[in-house]
Amino acid sequence: MSEKNNIVLIGMPGAGKSTLGIVLAKIVGYDFIDADLVIQNQCDKTLQKLLDACGPEGFIAVENQVLSDLKAERSVIATGGSAVYSDEAMKHLSEIGHVVYLQISYDELKSRLSDLQERGVVLKNGVGMSLHELFDERKPLYEKYAEVTVNVDDLTITAAARKVASALKGLVPEA
Repeated sequence: MSEKNNIVLIGMPGAGKSTLGIVLAKIVGYDFIDADLVIQNQCDKTLQKLLDACGPEGFIAVENQVLSDLKAERSVIATGGSAVYSDEAMKHLSEIGHVVYLQISYDELKSRLSDLQERGVVLKNGVGMSLHELFDERKPLYEKYAEVTVNVDDLTITAAARKVASALKGLVPEA
């Protein structure tokens, strides 16, 4: 695979990676891959069951392996929010695609996310970790890996997808 012809979405749980990813794929004429679903299919467990079985570190190792082996062409790839914990996976994803950070403010995040426990969210420091601590821990990682950052606060999914498509003009080949 020689060219970076995928779009990789990173960001906090609730930032809209999966939902926006589907709309974005339609706008740019790409396929859509939800990395969380790929992990669930390969492990034959929901993310939450996988987290319960392996713990945060084990889950991150599984996610790293699945993402590092991911092969895609002309696809929008929605990663799990914890993908940025895996340097190897992020290196691979940035080699095969343009990494877009869907940036969301803490207040917006708080209004979108009700229960982290039910979403299969990786809390590295255990279940007692607050949403704010998670936000503060991951934000620098998203910024580190992002090639393009798009703030999606107060935008509808379609408006946010259009904003991402516009930010990528010239970077990804049109369908």
